Amino acid sequence: MSFLERLSSYRAEEEALRWRGTFTDYLELVRQNPNIARTAHARIYDMIVAAGIETDADGRPRYKFFEKEIFGLSDTIERLVEEYFHAAARRLDVRKRILLLMGPVSGGKSTIVTLLKRGLEQYSRTPEGALYAIAGCPMHEEPLHLIPNELRPDFEAEFGVKIEGNLCPSCRLRVDEEFGGRIEDVPVERIVLSEERRVGIGTFSPSDPKSQDIADLTGSVDFSTITEYGSESDPRAYRFDGELNKANRGLMEFQEMLKCDEKFLWHLLSLTQEGNFKAGRFALISADEMIIAHTNEAEYRSFIANKKNEALQSRMIVMPIPYNLRVDDEVKIYEKLVQQSDLKNVHIAPHALRTAAIFSILTRLKESKKQGVDLMKKLYLYNGQAVEGLKDADVKELKNEYPDEGMSGLDPRYIINRISTALIRRDTQCINALDVLRAIKDGLDQHPSITPEDRERLLNFVAMARREYDEMAKTEVQKAFVYSFEESAKTLLDNYLDNVEAYCNWQKIKDPLTGEEMDPDEKLMRSIEEQIGISENAKRAFREEILIRISTYARRGKKFDYHSHERLREAIEKKLFADLKDVVKITTSTKTPDEQQLKKINEVTRRLIDEHGYCPVCANELLRYTGSLLNR
Repeated sequence: MSFLERLSSYRAEEEALRWRGTFTDYLELVRQNPNIARTAHARIYDMIVAAGIETDADGRPRYKFFEKEIFGLSDTIERLVEEYFHAAARRLDVRKRILLLMGPVSGGKSTIVTLLKRGLEQYSRTPEGALYAIAGCPMHEEPLHLIPNELRPDFEAEFGVKIEGNLCPSCRLRVDEEFGGRIEDVPVERIVLSEERRVGIGTFSPSDPKSQDIADLTGSVDFSTITEYGSESDPRAYRFDGELNKANRGLMEFQEMLKCDEKFLWHLLSLTQEGNFKAGRFALISADEMIIAHTNEAEYRSFIANKKNEALQSRMIVMPIPYNLRVDDEVKIYEKLVQQSDLKNVHIAPHALRTAAIFSILTRLKESKKQGVDLMKKLYLYNGQAVEGLKDADVKELKNEYPDEGMSGLDPRYIINRISTALIRRDTQCINALDVLRAIKDGLDQHPSITPEDRERLLNFVAMARREYDEMAKTEVQKAFVYSFEESAKTLLDNYLDNVEAYCNWQKIKDPLTGEEMDPDEKLMRSIEEQIGISENAKRAFREEILIRISTYARRGKKFDYHSHERLREAIEKKLFADLKDVVKITTSTKTPDEQQLKKINEVTRRLIDEHGYCPVCANELLRYTGSLLNR
């Protein structure tokens, strides 16, 4: 489809969203689908659910609405959805609270709010998210507000819909003067939420307290019409164009809320608790909107220390938004940010972003008091990797040790700034992990909030990330050197499993060539197990664990293979690599390789490019670097 055809199709889609009728027509729509009259909180929750919910291996929900933009905050998102959105959608008292996202800079607070706003815009265009308003209402008001309070119990009994709120002053005047009280004839139209058009989505950002007017929130008197209508209390002489007015039926965002002047926050007291606010010389004006704000931890601590803020504080649900603590998810954050730039043509070598992620996660972790758990082990555990001697229960214990873990450390913006510095170098075709670490290290001197003590600690983390990359580099090259790696690993695995089964069952094994019965090959088994630190005393328990895993897979009709046991896979790989190390060392470090060595290097380079995501530049750099590592 050409662009002009797509443009024409878009106009047709926009036209299909239009609907206009009377209040009588709207009542019939409500009878058919009571959901169109739901509250703003219920609409937001339904929007999140409509995007899909998946359950992870631990039985915990994963909300697909957030997963394309928010990484590593699954626990926070689960708590946010269940404790606030779900409860508020069911009309529990939390809907009468301001949702305050509190956390460090660049932690995802604004991204969460932006997702909700963009999501609402899209959801209101779908049949499931359709909503309607009194035509011409400056606050795009729920048409059911037209029903008198005395008749609402009868309406709820018949339609099963609860009505909250009253007509705005503008609509009250129109009903009386234009329609003579005949609410059946009041026009109703379908609305589409839009921040740009100020329909159902409002944003308030604090500025200079001396110049900012409360009218930004609640609207203002139109002095040009005072002489025509004679009074400031006439709705026609008032502009209902404040952010609280325009956010009705949807979402109101307070940016850096706690930086606001107190007079702006006072209006939120009755809006949150009673669902209305005061504007001009009118009675309280009803508003159905979710108020979401965000701030940093320092501002929040200062706010709660002020006793004058107790009333507003009690009307808040504070949701901590920490930094991500998973390496895999941190890599996704960097990949997303790089993809948004114009430097997508510069190749980033495998493990470059991962090495940067290891460094940044280390800055956010706190030293555990648990014996035998250092920062690297903690990093592995949080990333879902197996660590000898530690189990899932230990992960929960570590997370409970510091409830505020992740609320400090270096933010993703700093890291992506340093990656950008590496990417923007003149004539750069490719950057690798060492380039990124060098850029991070150079940037520590330029960071305004890093003290000399912090710098020493961060340099240590750079060294730790470098050591991790060294291991990844050696593993990558050694894998590429192993011809038909998977086949070699499978052969070694099968041999190991045959011996383990015989050992645990007190049996002998047959030599495949001679048919002779032999004792299990203890030397082979130990040569593999020692690669991952299995001691002599722990070998039987490890072997029995392997047999139990095989049995479990068999009962489920699944085949146990090379990837079925993470630690055994690691042991097999290390064993293969150990046997091959001398070959790799000689081949990669030779300055003038012979014909055979050159052929091998070319094969390995091609495999790194074809199978591991390297380009010719970073593949050659990796081989040279690994050769120097193996010669140390």
